[in-house]
This record gives sequence, C-alpha cells and structure tokens, in this order.
Amino acid sequence: MLNSQDRRNDYDVTNTVQVSNPVAVRNAVHALFTETFPGASFDKLWLAFYDFARLFAGQYPGYLGCDTTYHDMQHTLDVSLTLARLVTGYERSMAPAERLGAARAQMTIITALYHDSGYIRHKQRDQDFTNGAEFTLYHVSRSADFLRRYLPELGLAKDVGVSSVIVHFTGYELDLDKIELDDPRDAICGHLLGTADLIAQMADRCYLEKCRDRLYKEFVVGGVAIERAAPGEYMVRYESGIDLLRKTPMFYQSATKDRLQKKFNRAYRYAEVLFEGQNPYVSAIRRNLTHLVKVLKTDSWGLLRREPPYFVGVDDAAESMDTAAYKLLAAIPKEHPSLDPDLMPT
Repeated sequence: MLNSQDRRNDYDVTNTVQVSNPVAVRNAVHALFTETFPGASFDKLWLAFYDFARLFAGQYPGYLGCDTTYHDMQHTLDVSLTLARLVTGYERSMAPAERLGAARAQMTIITALYHDSGYIRHKQRDQDFTNGAEFTLYHVSRSADFLRRYLPELGLAKDVGVSSVIVHFTGYELDLDKIELDDPRDAICGHLLGTADLIAQMADRCYLEKCRDRLYKEFVVGGVAIERAAPGEYMVRYESGIDLLRKTPMFYQSATKDRLQKKFNRAYRYAEVLFEGQNPYVSAIRRNLTHLVKVLKTDSWGLLRREPPYFVGVDDAAESMDTAAYKLLAAIPKEHPSLDPDLMPT
C-alpha cells in the first residue's frame, strides 16, 4: 500500500499520474479507454482534452481561464481520471447487455472534463463578475449550458440531452431523486460521475489544506459561507476555513456518505476491479478524515502545513480570490456574533 508521505501533491491516489498535467491524464484515460473498448476511436476525447486545457488556461476563444483556486485544473483532471477508472471497473463487472459501451463512456468522460466549466468567466457575458467563484450556487447549470454549446462542435449533438442532465449529479442545484433519464445506463453514468467528483477531491493529498485555505474563500465569494438574508442581516454557515473543516466530518456523515452509498449506489466500489480488490480512493479518504479528527481533537492546526501549488489559468487568481473574499467579509459588521474577529480584514 502506498505510503501517504510518498505521494506527491499533484498526483493521483496511486502516485503514478500527474493530475495537474492534461497530457498525462489524457494518456492514462486513453490507455483505459482503448483497453476497455478495443477499436473505438479516441479522436473526440483527444479533442475534448485539448479544448479543456485551452479553456482552463485562458486560451479558448471568448473565455478568461480558470481563476477558482479550489476548483482548478487539477481537480477536474483528477475527477476525469477517477471517472475513467470507475467506467472501466463497471464495464468489466457487468454482463454485455448492461454495459455502457464506448459512445456512452465517451460522453460521460467529456462531461467530467467540463463539469466545472461553469466557473469559467466569459469575456463578454460575464463582464460584471470579478471571479468565477461568484457562480458557485449555479455553476453546474452554467456547465450544462457550456456542454450544450460545446458538444455539437465536437459532432456530438446527440449527447447534449443526457450530458447536460447528468452533469447535475456533481452538484446540488437539482434534487437528484427527481432527475429522470430514459435509459438506466444513463443514470449509472450520472452515478459514476457524481461519485468521481466526490471521491477524487476527498482523496486529494492536500484536501484538508485546500478546504481551509481555498474552498472557504470560494464559499465566501459564492454566497455559501455567508448568506445575506436581508439588508444588514447575515446568515453565517461557516465562520472561517477552520470552521469549515470542523463541520466537514458531520457533513460527510450526513450528506456526502448518503450520496456515495445511496444516491450513487456505492459506485465507488468499481475502482476495486482495477486494484485487486483494494480501493485506494476509500483508503485516502479515510486517512484524510482520520487526520482531520486528530487535528480537531488536539486543536493542532499546525499539522495542516502542506502548501499545494495552484493550477489556474489567470495569473493573479489567488490574489483575486483573496481580494474578493476579504471585500465581502469587510462588509459584515465586525461585531457580528458568529464571526471570529481575528479573521476579519483590518
């Protein structure tokens, strides 16, 4: 079993694929895809990876590039690799009539690549916004809109209907129980996609530091951490990055675990097919949560000292995120009872 201390910050759970590198992930996905679907063309997936890299790097026509520091290029690539592994495990486990097939698998992998495209600002349409995190509460719907425009450009207009629906399995904008799909295999694609999104980020070697230092700021900018209920009135869900981590174990037990085990029908187990019955994602998540509990019990926040690099497409993304978050926090009365005054901007 891999020693967690040996794993590099921007590598997958096996420490073999650099999930900050689109080419490395594309090659890993290509190997899985061609082995699982012999003879199937990889051309459209190659183009999807190419365009993904351009979109997040700010080189895709009309778009500014990724400036969300938690939902960055590494996150999406990690999710896409994880999904390809789950698809492979599923295909190897099922009878022929139940398998997804190459076309459906291709559609799902492309959906994974663009599941967070809704965070990317458009140069014209989004001029009134300063950071992609402002779209947090409805970024999945924006991702669905992007897929509706993008898939026909790939010659995959037939996939728009399903792709723009299953992308919602990665978010909270729609009630998952009310999502209806004509073919049960499309629902399975949604389960695999939603599972990949959750387990990839929670298995990230720097998951805890990223939640504290990056996700919290995205939540502030996106109106999740602190909601303005009425003029002068604020509802505080997370007082700080540390408070977000304090509430993570409960959120995992009450919401995330329910999704993984019930809503998504334990789809994470398909990874075990590729790893001789072991599940490196589950193991990594368990290590992260165990470490978090240790930190919480001892109040030893100095144990969270990893400093992962940023993989964004806007040079000043980190500074922009800090500025946007601090500006919003500064607007809240410093005497607000739920906020730690030491964390407020001066």
